[in-house]
Amino acid sequence: MDLYHGIKYNIKGVALSLKTPKLLMLGILRFFIVLFFTLIISGLVLYWHDEILSYIWKIPESGWLIYIWKAVSWFLSIFLAGISMVLSYLIAQLFFCVFIMDYMSRITEKIILGKEVPIEQGSWVSFFFHLIKQEIPRAVIPVIISLVIMVLGLMTPISPIIIIISSIAAIVFLAWDNTDLVPARRMEPFNVRIKFLREHLMFHIGFGLLFLIPWLNILFLSFAPVGATLYYIEREQ
Repeated sequence: MDLYHGIKYNIKGVALSLKTPKLLMLGILRFFIVLFFTLIISGLVLYWHDEILSYIWKIPESGWLIYIWKAVSWFLSIFLAGISMVLSYLIAQLFFCVFIMDYMSRITEKIILGKEVPIEQGSWVSFFFHLIKQEIPRAVIPVIISLVIMVLGLMTPISPIIIIISSIAAIVFLAWDNTDLVPARRMEPFNVRIKFLREHLMFHIGFGLLFLIPWLNILFLSFAPVGATLYYIEREQ
């Protein structure tokens, strides 16, 4: 059931954003920022695709092995596309979108609670660096670790299993990056926030499943703070 709720709240967040001009504009802004980096990194990845494939497995001479080689090539393309999108998200997130995410979360919280949510901050500069500091442990480090595991998994006999596990880990942490916006803003201890992730693991898997759909994942990532904040606040109430 939590898995289903995760998918539902992700879609619910997109639906609310389409009806709320501020959220829609902020989500579109995030979308184009991530898309910009995705096009650049995807282009670089596709440029080096053949070299990467030849490093893993050179084209065979046997007839039937060529079909397997083409299947591997197709799988590698999807895998590299997923990596490029995650990397694009992280670059855009760390340098541009972390403030936009928090603002979208606060707007959503105001819609649900019907009041402006106060923020304890000395200045916008200090608040921005506070958001960056929150972003590193909850998104950047876990996803980079997941990507490293995926790359290492390509070199082992059980690489498909490792890639699946690391992909699940990546989407869980990407989902938590959004559900953690409210408790992080309220200065809740890090161990409390990690406990919330552990206790609602299946929800985060469901919420992040839509992040695995190539290109559409950019759309869902753009509006993810809305659905995640909806879930956290409604669960709290």
